[in-house]
Amino acid sequence: LMERKTHVKINRKEVMLAKLRKSCSCTPQKLKHFLMDFFPVLRWLPKYRIKEYIWGDVMSGLVIGIILVPQAIAYSLLAGLKPIYSLYTSFFANIIYFLMGTSRHVSVGIFSLISLMVGQVVDRELLLAGFDLNDDVPPASGDGSLQNDNLSNTTAFNLTIMGINAECGKECYAIGIATALTFMAGVYQVLMGIFRLGFVSMYLSESVLDGFATGASLTILTAQVKYLIGIKIPRSQGHGMLVITWINIFRNISQANLCDVITSAICIMVLVTAKELGDRYKHKLKFPLPTELVVIVVATLVSHYGKLNEVYASSVSGAIPTGFIPPKAPEFNLMLRVALDALPLAIVSFVFTVSLSEMFAKKYAYTIRANQEMFAVGFCNIIPSFFHSFATSAALAKTLVKTSTGCQTQISGVISAMVVLMVLLFLAPLFYSLQKCVLACIIIVSLRGALRKFRDVPARYHVNKGDTLVWVVTMSASALVSTEIGLLVGIVFSMLCIVVRTQRPRTALLGQIKDTSFYEDDLEYENLSTVPRVKIFRFEAPLYYANRNYFLKSLYRLTNLDPNLEAARRKKYKKKEKQHLKKGNHRTANGLGIGETTLELVPKQIDFQALVVDCSSISFLDTTGVNTLKEILKDYKNLNISVLLACCNPSVIDSLKRGGYFGKDFGCMQEMLFYSIHNAVLFAKDQK
Repeated sequence: LMERKTHVKINRKEVMLAKLRKSCSCTPQKLKHFLMDFFPVLRWLPKYRIKEYIWGDVMSGLVIGIILVPQAIAYSLLAGLKPIYSLYTSFFANIIYFLMGTSRHVSVGIFSLISLMVGQVVDRELLLAGFDLNDDVPPASGDGSLQNDNLSNTTAFNLTIMGINAECGKECYAIGIATALTFMAGVYQVLMGIFRLGFVSMYLSESVLDGFATGASLTILTAQVKYLIGIKIPRSQGHGMLVITWINIFRNISQANLCDVITSAICIMVLVTAKELGDRYKHKLKFPLPTELVVIVVATLVSHYGKLNEVYASSVSGAIPTGFIPPKAPEFNLMLRVALDALPLAIVSFVFTVSLSEMFAKKYAYTIRANQEMFAVGFCNIIPSFFHSFATSAALAKTLVKTSTGCQTQISGVISAMVVLMVLLFLAPLFYSLQKCVLACIIIVSLRGALRKFRDVPARYHVNKGDTLVWVVTMSASALVSTEIGLLVGIVFSMLCIVVRTQRPRTALLGQIKDTSFYEDDLEYENLSTVPRVKIFRFEAPLYYANRNYFLKSLYRLTNLDPNLEAARRKKYKKKEKQHLKKGNHRTANGLGIGETTLELVPKQIDFQALVVDCSSISFLDTTGVNTLKEILKDYKNLNISVLLACCNPSVIDSLKRGGYFGKDFGCMQEMLFYSIHNAVLFAKDQK
């Protein structure tokens, strides 16, 4: 036996107290390190190489800013809010992440999935408050002031603002719900950072995230169809929204606006063609074509001068105010209403941001701090919520554009924010005549990547059937029930799949590879030789309470021997034999002589004298697992069959010791435990 090292016991209480004292102490040097860790920009900005980095950062910032403006206006449809709030969100998120983020490349801002999750909560609360969800009302003319939003909806809602009971219209209440939801999501993310709960993201596997994104994309696509064809149907709310919306679409298809249908067809054709050409010739293009911006500019001009709203009743964006609305704290009463909804929003936002940050950090050979990313995305939600903004996250498409246009640092984010600021201050009113169907086209075309996941299903199925099932279940639940329920179902189902895999793992009897000391599954490999009088059993999972019965059933089936049944049978025969001997009959119940009875009691199916259990795949044992091994040790010993354990890891050995498997003084340990299967087989062969 190899000798185990003696580990010094750590006094956890002392360690915790030492860490606490160190954390609570405050020195100028420690304060400096804290500030530089909390604001990473203080570390890298003084070392910024202007000549080397500035051109790439400016170019990528301008390109992202140009893409960001039409996307922000478009995604406001998903969130159920006015376009101005999307622009605020894009502006503040870029500035805050520039100060607090550790990734050099990710683009943080408005994201379609997050906008959808916000929009679903906003719609639900508007409905509960008695507002009409139909947003296809004539656009208000004038200065676009938000104070007049109650004119577009007759229902009003009372809110207590700064101790004063104020009447709040539909738009005021909608942004109030969105900011309260965003604030709570940010608080959750900061708390997760403080308590270092980033491990929660580990339960969102790639299959769950892909399925969630694809299911949510189907929901987004469905929500935009009414804008594509210009029909007026109520915004569906609650579970089964996708099915209900499609039913309403087909019921009202005869009311489709021909102008919107033609515009949508042209815009989709132009956008898809430009995207496909951009993907095909991206190695020749220095930066992506600003197709969305071109489409929006042309469509706005055509709509304005063609008077499409007045002549053809085409739905348009309406007035977008310029400048900044005075900041206001989110309503505490509304926070209580959306506190539960903010939790999945916080987790999804964080997971997408950290996964993208890690992906690009690995690609460009630098490191990020996941905990600081949690703080960064948390404050990207908390601070903007005071400025009429809603939840944000990193977005893959814009991040890919950033890297392809030469981005080096988050200076590019500041440039993008300046582009959005220009629109906020001067250019926003120019989008008054922009048709909503054009915005819907931009959203739908942006979903190409997520919807293409359907093409990957056969390849995914070929690689791993279990992961494919997780993807299908998550995608279906996200699309057919709701995004939040879909995410929860995906997490629970993926964990159940892991439990099922450990409940019914692979088991095998091993044979020896000829002329070697190695052993493998005799059902999977040819030309393996059976070891005479020895059975070698492999169990490829931890042994714990959930798979104990499967372990025993598999062992008895593969060895063709249930020791309990055999012991009972022997006991029965011995009892009958004694009864016949007492009566003076020298022949047994079977009509055999006493000498023949002994042969009859030894069953022919017991063709082995030793059982070797390969524990190389058993990562841990619980109390039930230890008791199970003790049970088979005792049962087989009653049949004069020795049980030998091979390839146990230190954790399993410690569990067996604590459970008394080797006896009180571990005296028989060297005859029961072996560090290789071959050593156990050689020992079994030497036994009489």
